[in-house]
Formats: sequence, structure tokens, C-alpha cells
Amino acid sequence: MVNLKFSAFRGIVMLEVNAMPTTLATIKKDLEGRIGSEIMLVAQTGRKRQTERRGVLTETYPSVFVVDLDPNENSFERVSYSYSDILTRTVEIEFLSEAV
Repeated sequence: MVNLKFSAFRGIVMLEVNAMPTTLATIKKDLEGRIGSEIMLVAQTGRKRQTERRGVLTETYPSVFVVDLDPNENSFERVSYSYSDILTRTVEIEFLSEAV
């Protein structure tokens, strides 16, 4: 079972993973409950490189989740990542606000 902890600090809701999640289904279920939340993504893009993106978690599908990006900060509108990216910590998510 995924051992996720949501905490708030200075108005920012953070997701803390206390242990390695055991199933992709639990990651998907946790994200489904947060659709509409503003998030900050940090994605590993290669050797010692990271990409930070801010957006809104908009959709979940059987294998991926979709984030609509802030048009002022990014050159494209949407990105998608697999749940296994979270499991392997290739992508880290920080929730900036509660779901609408």
C-alpha cells in the first residue's frame, strides 16, 4: 500500500512518500482524488538534469496522468507521465493547492 502523507506548510500542500509505494493502482487512486489540484512537477530528464513544471492535474487514465501546464511558464500546453514514473521517482509531485 502507498504510504502517502499530505502536509501543509505556508499554504503549500506537500505530498510526502514515506515508503516506496507497492502498486501502481494505489498511486492512480491517490492522484484521482486530487484532480483539479495545482501541482509542481520535478522530472528527471537525463544525467544530472531536472525539469520543473507548474500546472493543474486534469485527467487520469489507466496508464498515465495528464497535467495542463501554465502557459506563461511553458512552451507547450500539456504533459503526461506514467504512474511508474512516480513509483521509480523519475517524477516528483508537490501539490500547491487543494482540489477544486
